[in-house]
Amino acid sequence: MENTNIQELTEFLMDYTISMLSVGTYTSRVVKCTTRIGKAFGYEVNISIFSKNITISVFAQDDYSLQRTYVRRYTESPINFNAISLLSALSWHAYDEKITLTQLKKLYDKIIHKKRYSYINTLILTCFANAAFCRLFGGDLQSMPIVFIATFIGFNIKKILMVMNVDIRFIFVICAFIASMIAYIGTSIITSKTPDVAIGTSVLFLIPGVYLINSVIDILDGHSLIGISRAISTLIIISCIAIGLYITLSITGIRMEY
Repeated sequence: MENTNIQELTEFLMDYTISMLSVGTYTSRVVKCTTRIGKAFGYEVNISIFSKNITISVFAQDDYSLQRTYVRRYTESPINFNAISLLSALSWHAYDEKITLTQLKKLYDKIIHKKRYSYINTLILTCFANAAFCRLFGGDLQSMPIVFIATFIGFNIKKILMVMNVDIRFIFVICAFIASMIAYIGTSIITSKTPDVAIGTSVLFLIPGVYLINSVIDILDGHSLIGISRAISTLIIISCIAIGLYITLSITGIRMEY
């Protein structure tokens, strides 16, 4: 452990930190897991996480002149709870088992390249979840298949627009409008008694709930800068969803009752 190359370790810790952040891990968990790996190899680690950049400083516990500092940008990926769990467990494995950095890298690569849930499975489960929310919030049985179809179309359009690298805010406005409009048209054709519930729940697949929760956790844990940044970004996305929904309500003239 004492002979672990500091530069090689710093490069790995930077990749590890970016991987954890990108899949939806809150900041405190990222910091704890990364510093735990550093301690396992006899190094202290300091991390500063901002909205787009990460700074990592690694230095030897008995010789502060031996240190490395890296700064890199990171981007967010789709949320992956399985990856979060496995990456967190990896830090404990390094700390408890005292494995070499080479062995740790191999385990890390297996986690990163682990097959994700297929797009079709995610799509179908999301549609069923939205339909279930429709029923949970008081929607009738006629509204449930309508919400399923609206979610199916909106989810696919979101995927297509993201592949085309369209601005994320525009994507949420368009998808919220299309999903809610399809829900309105469907409830008009089938004559549902709860069109407002169908329209409201048709856009729930767009709500960035995990990011909103992470922003609150970050602020409560003292990571105010990244927490506020995440909260603002999340509120912007929610506002875009509201705009798309408002466009549908303005065109159709329907009123949402609570």
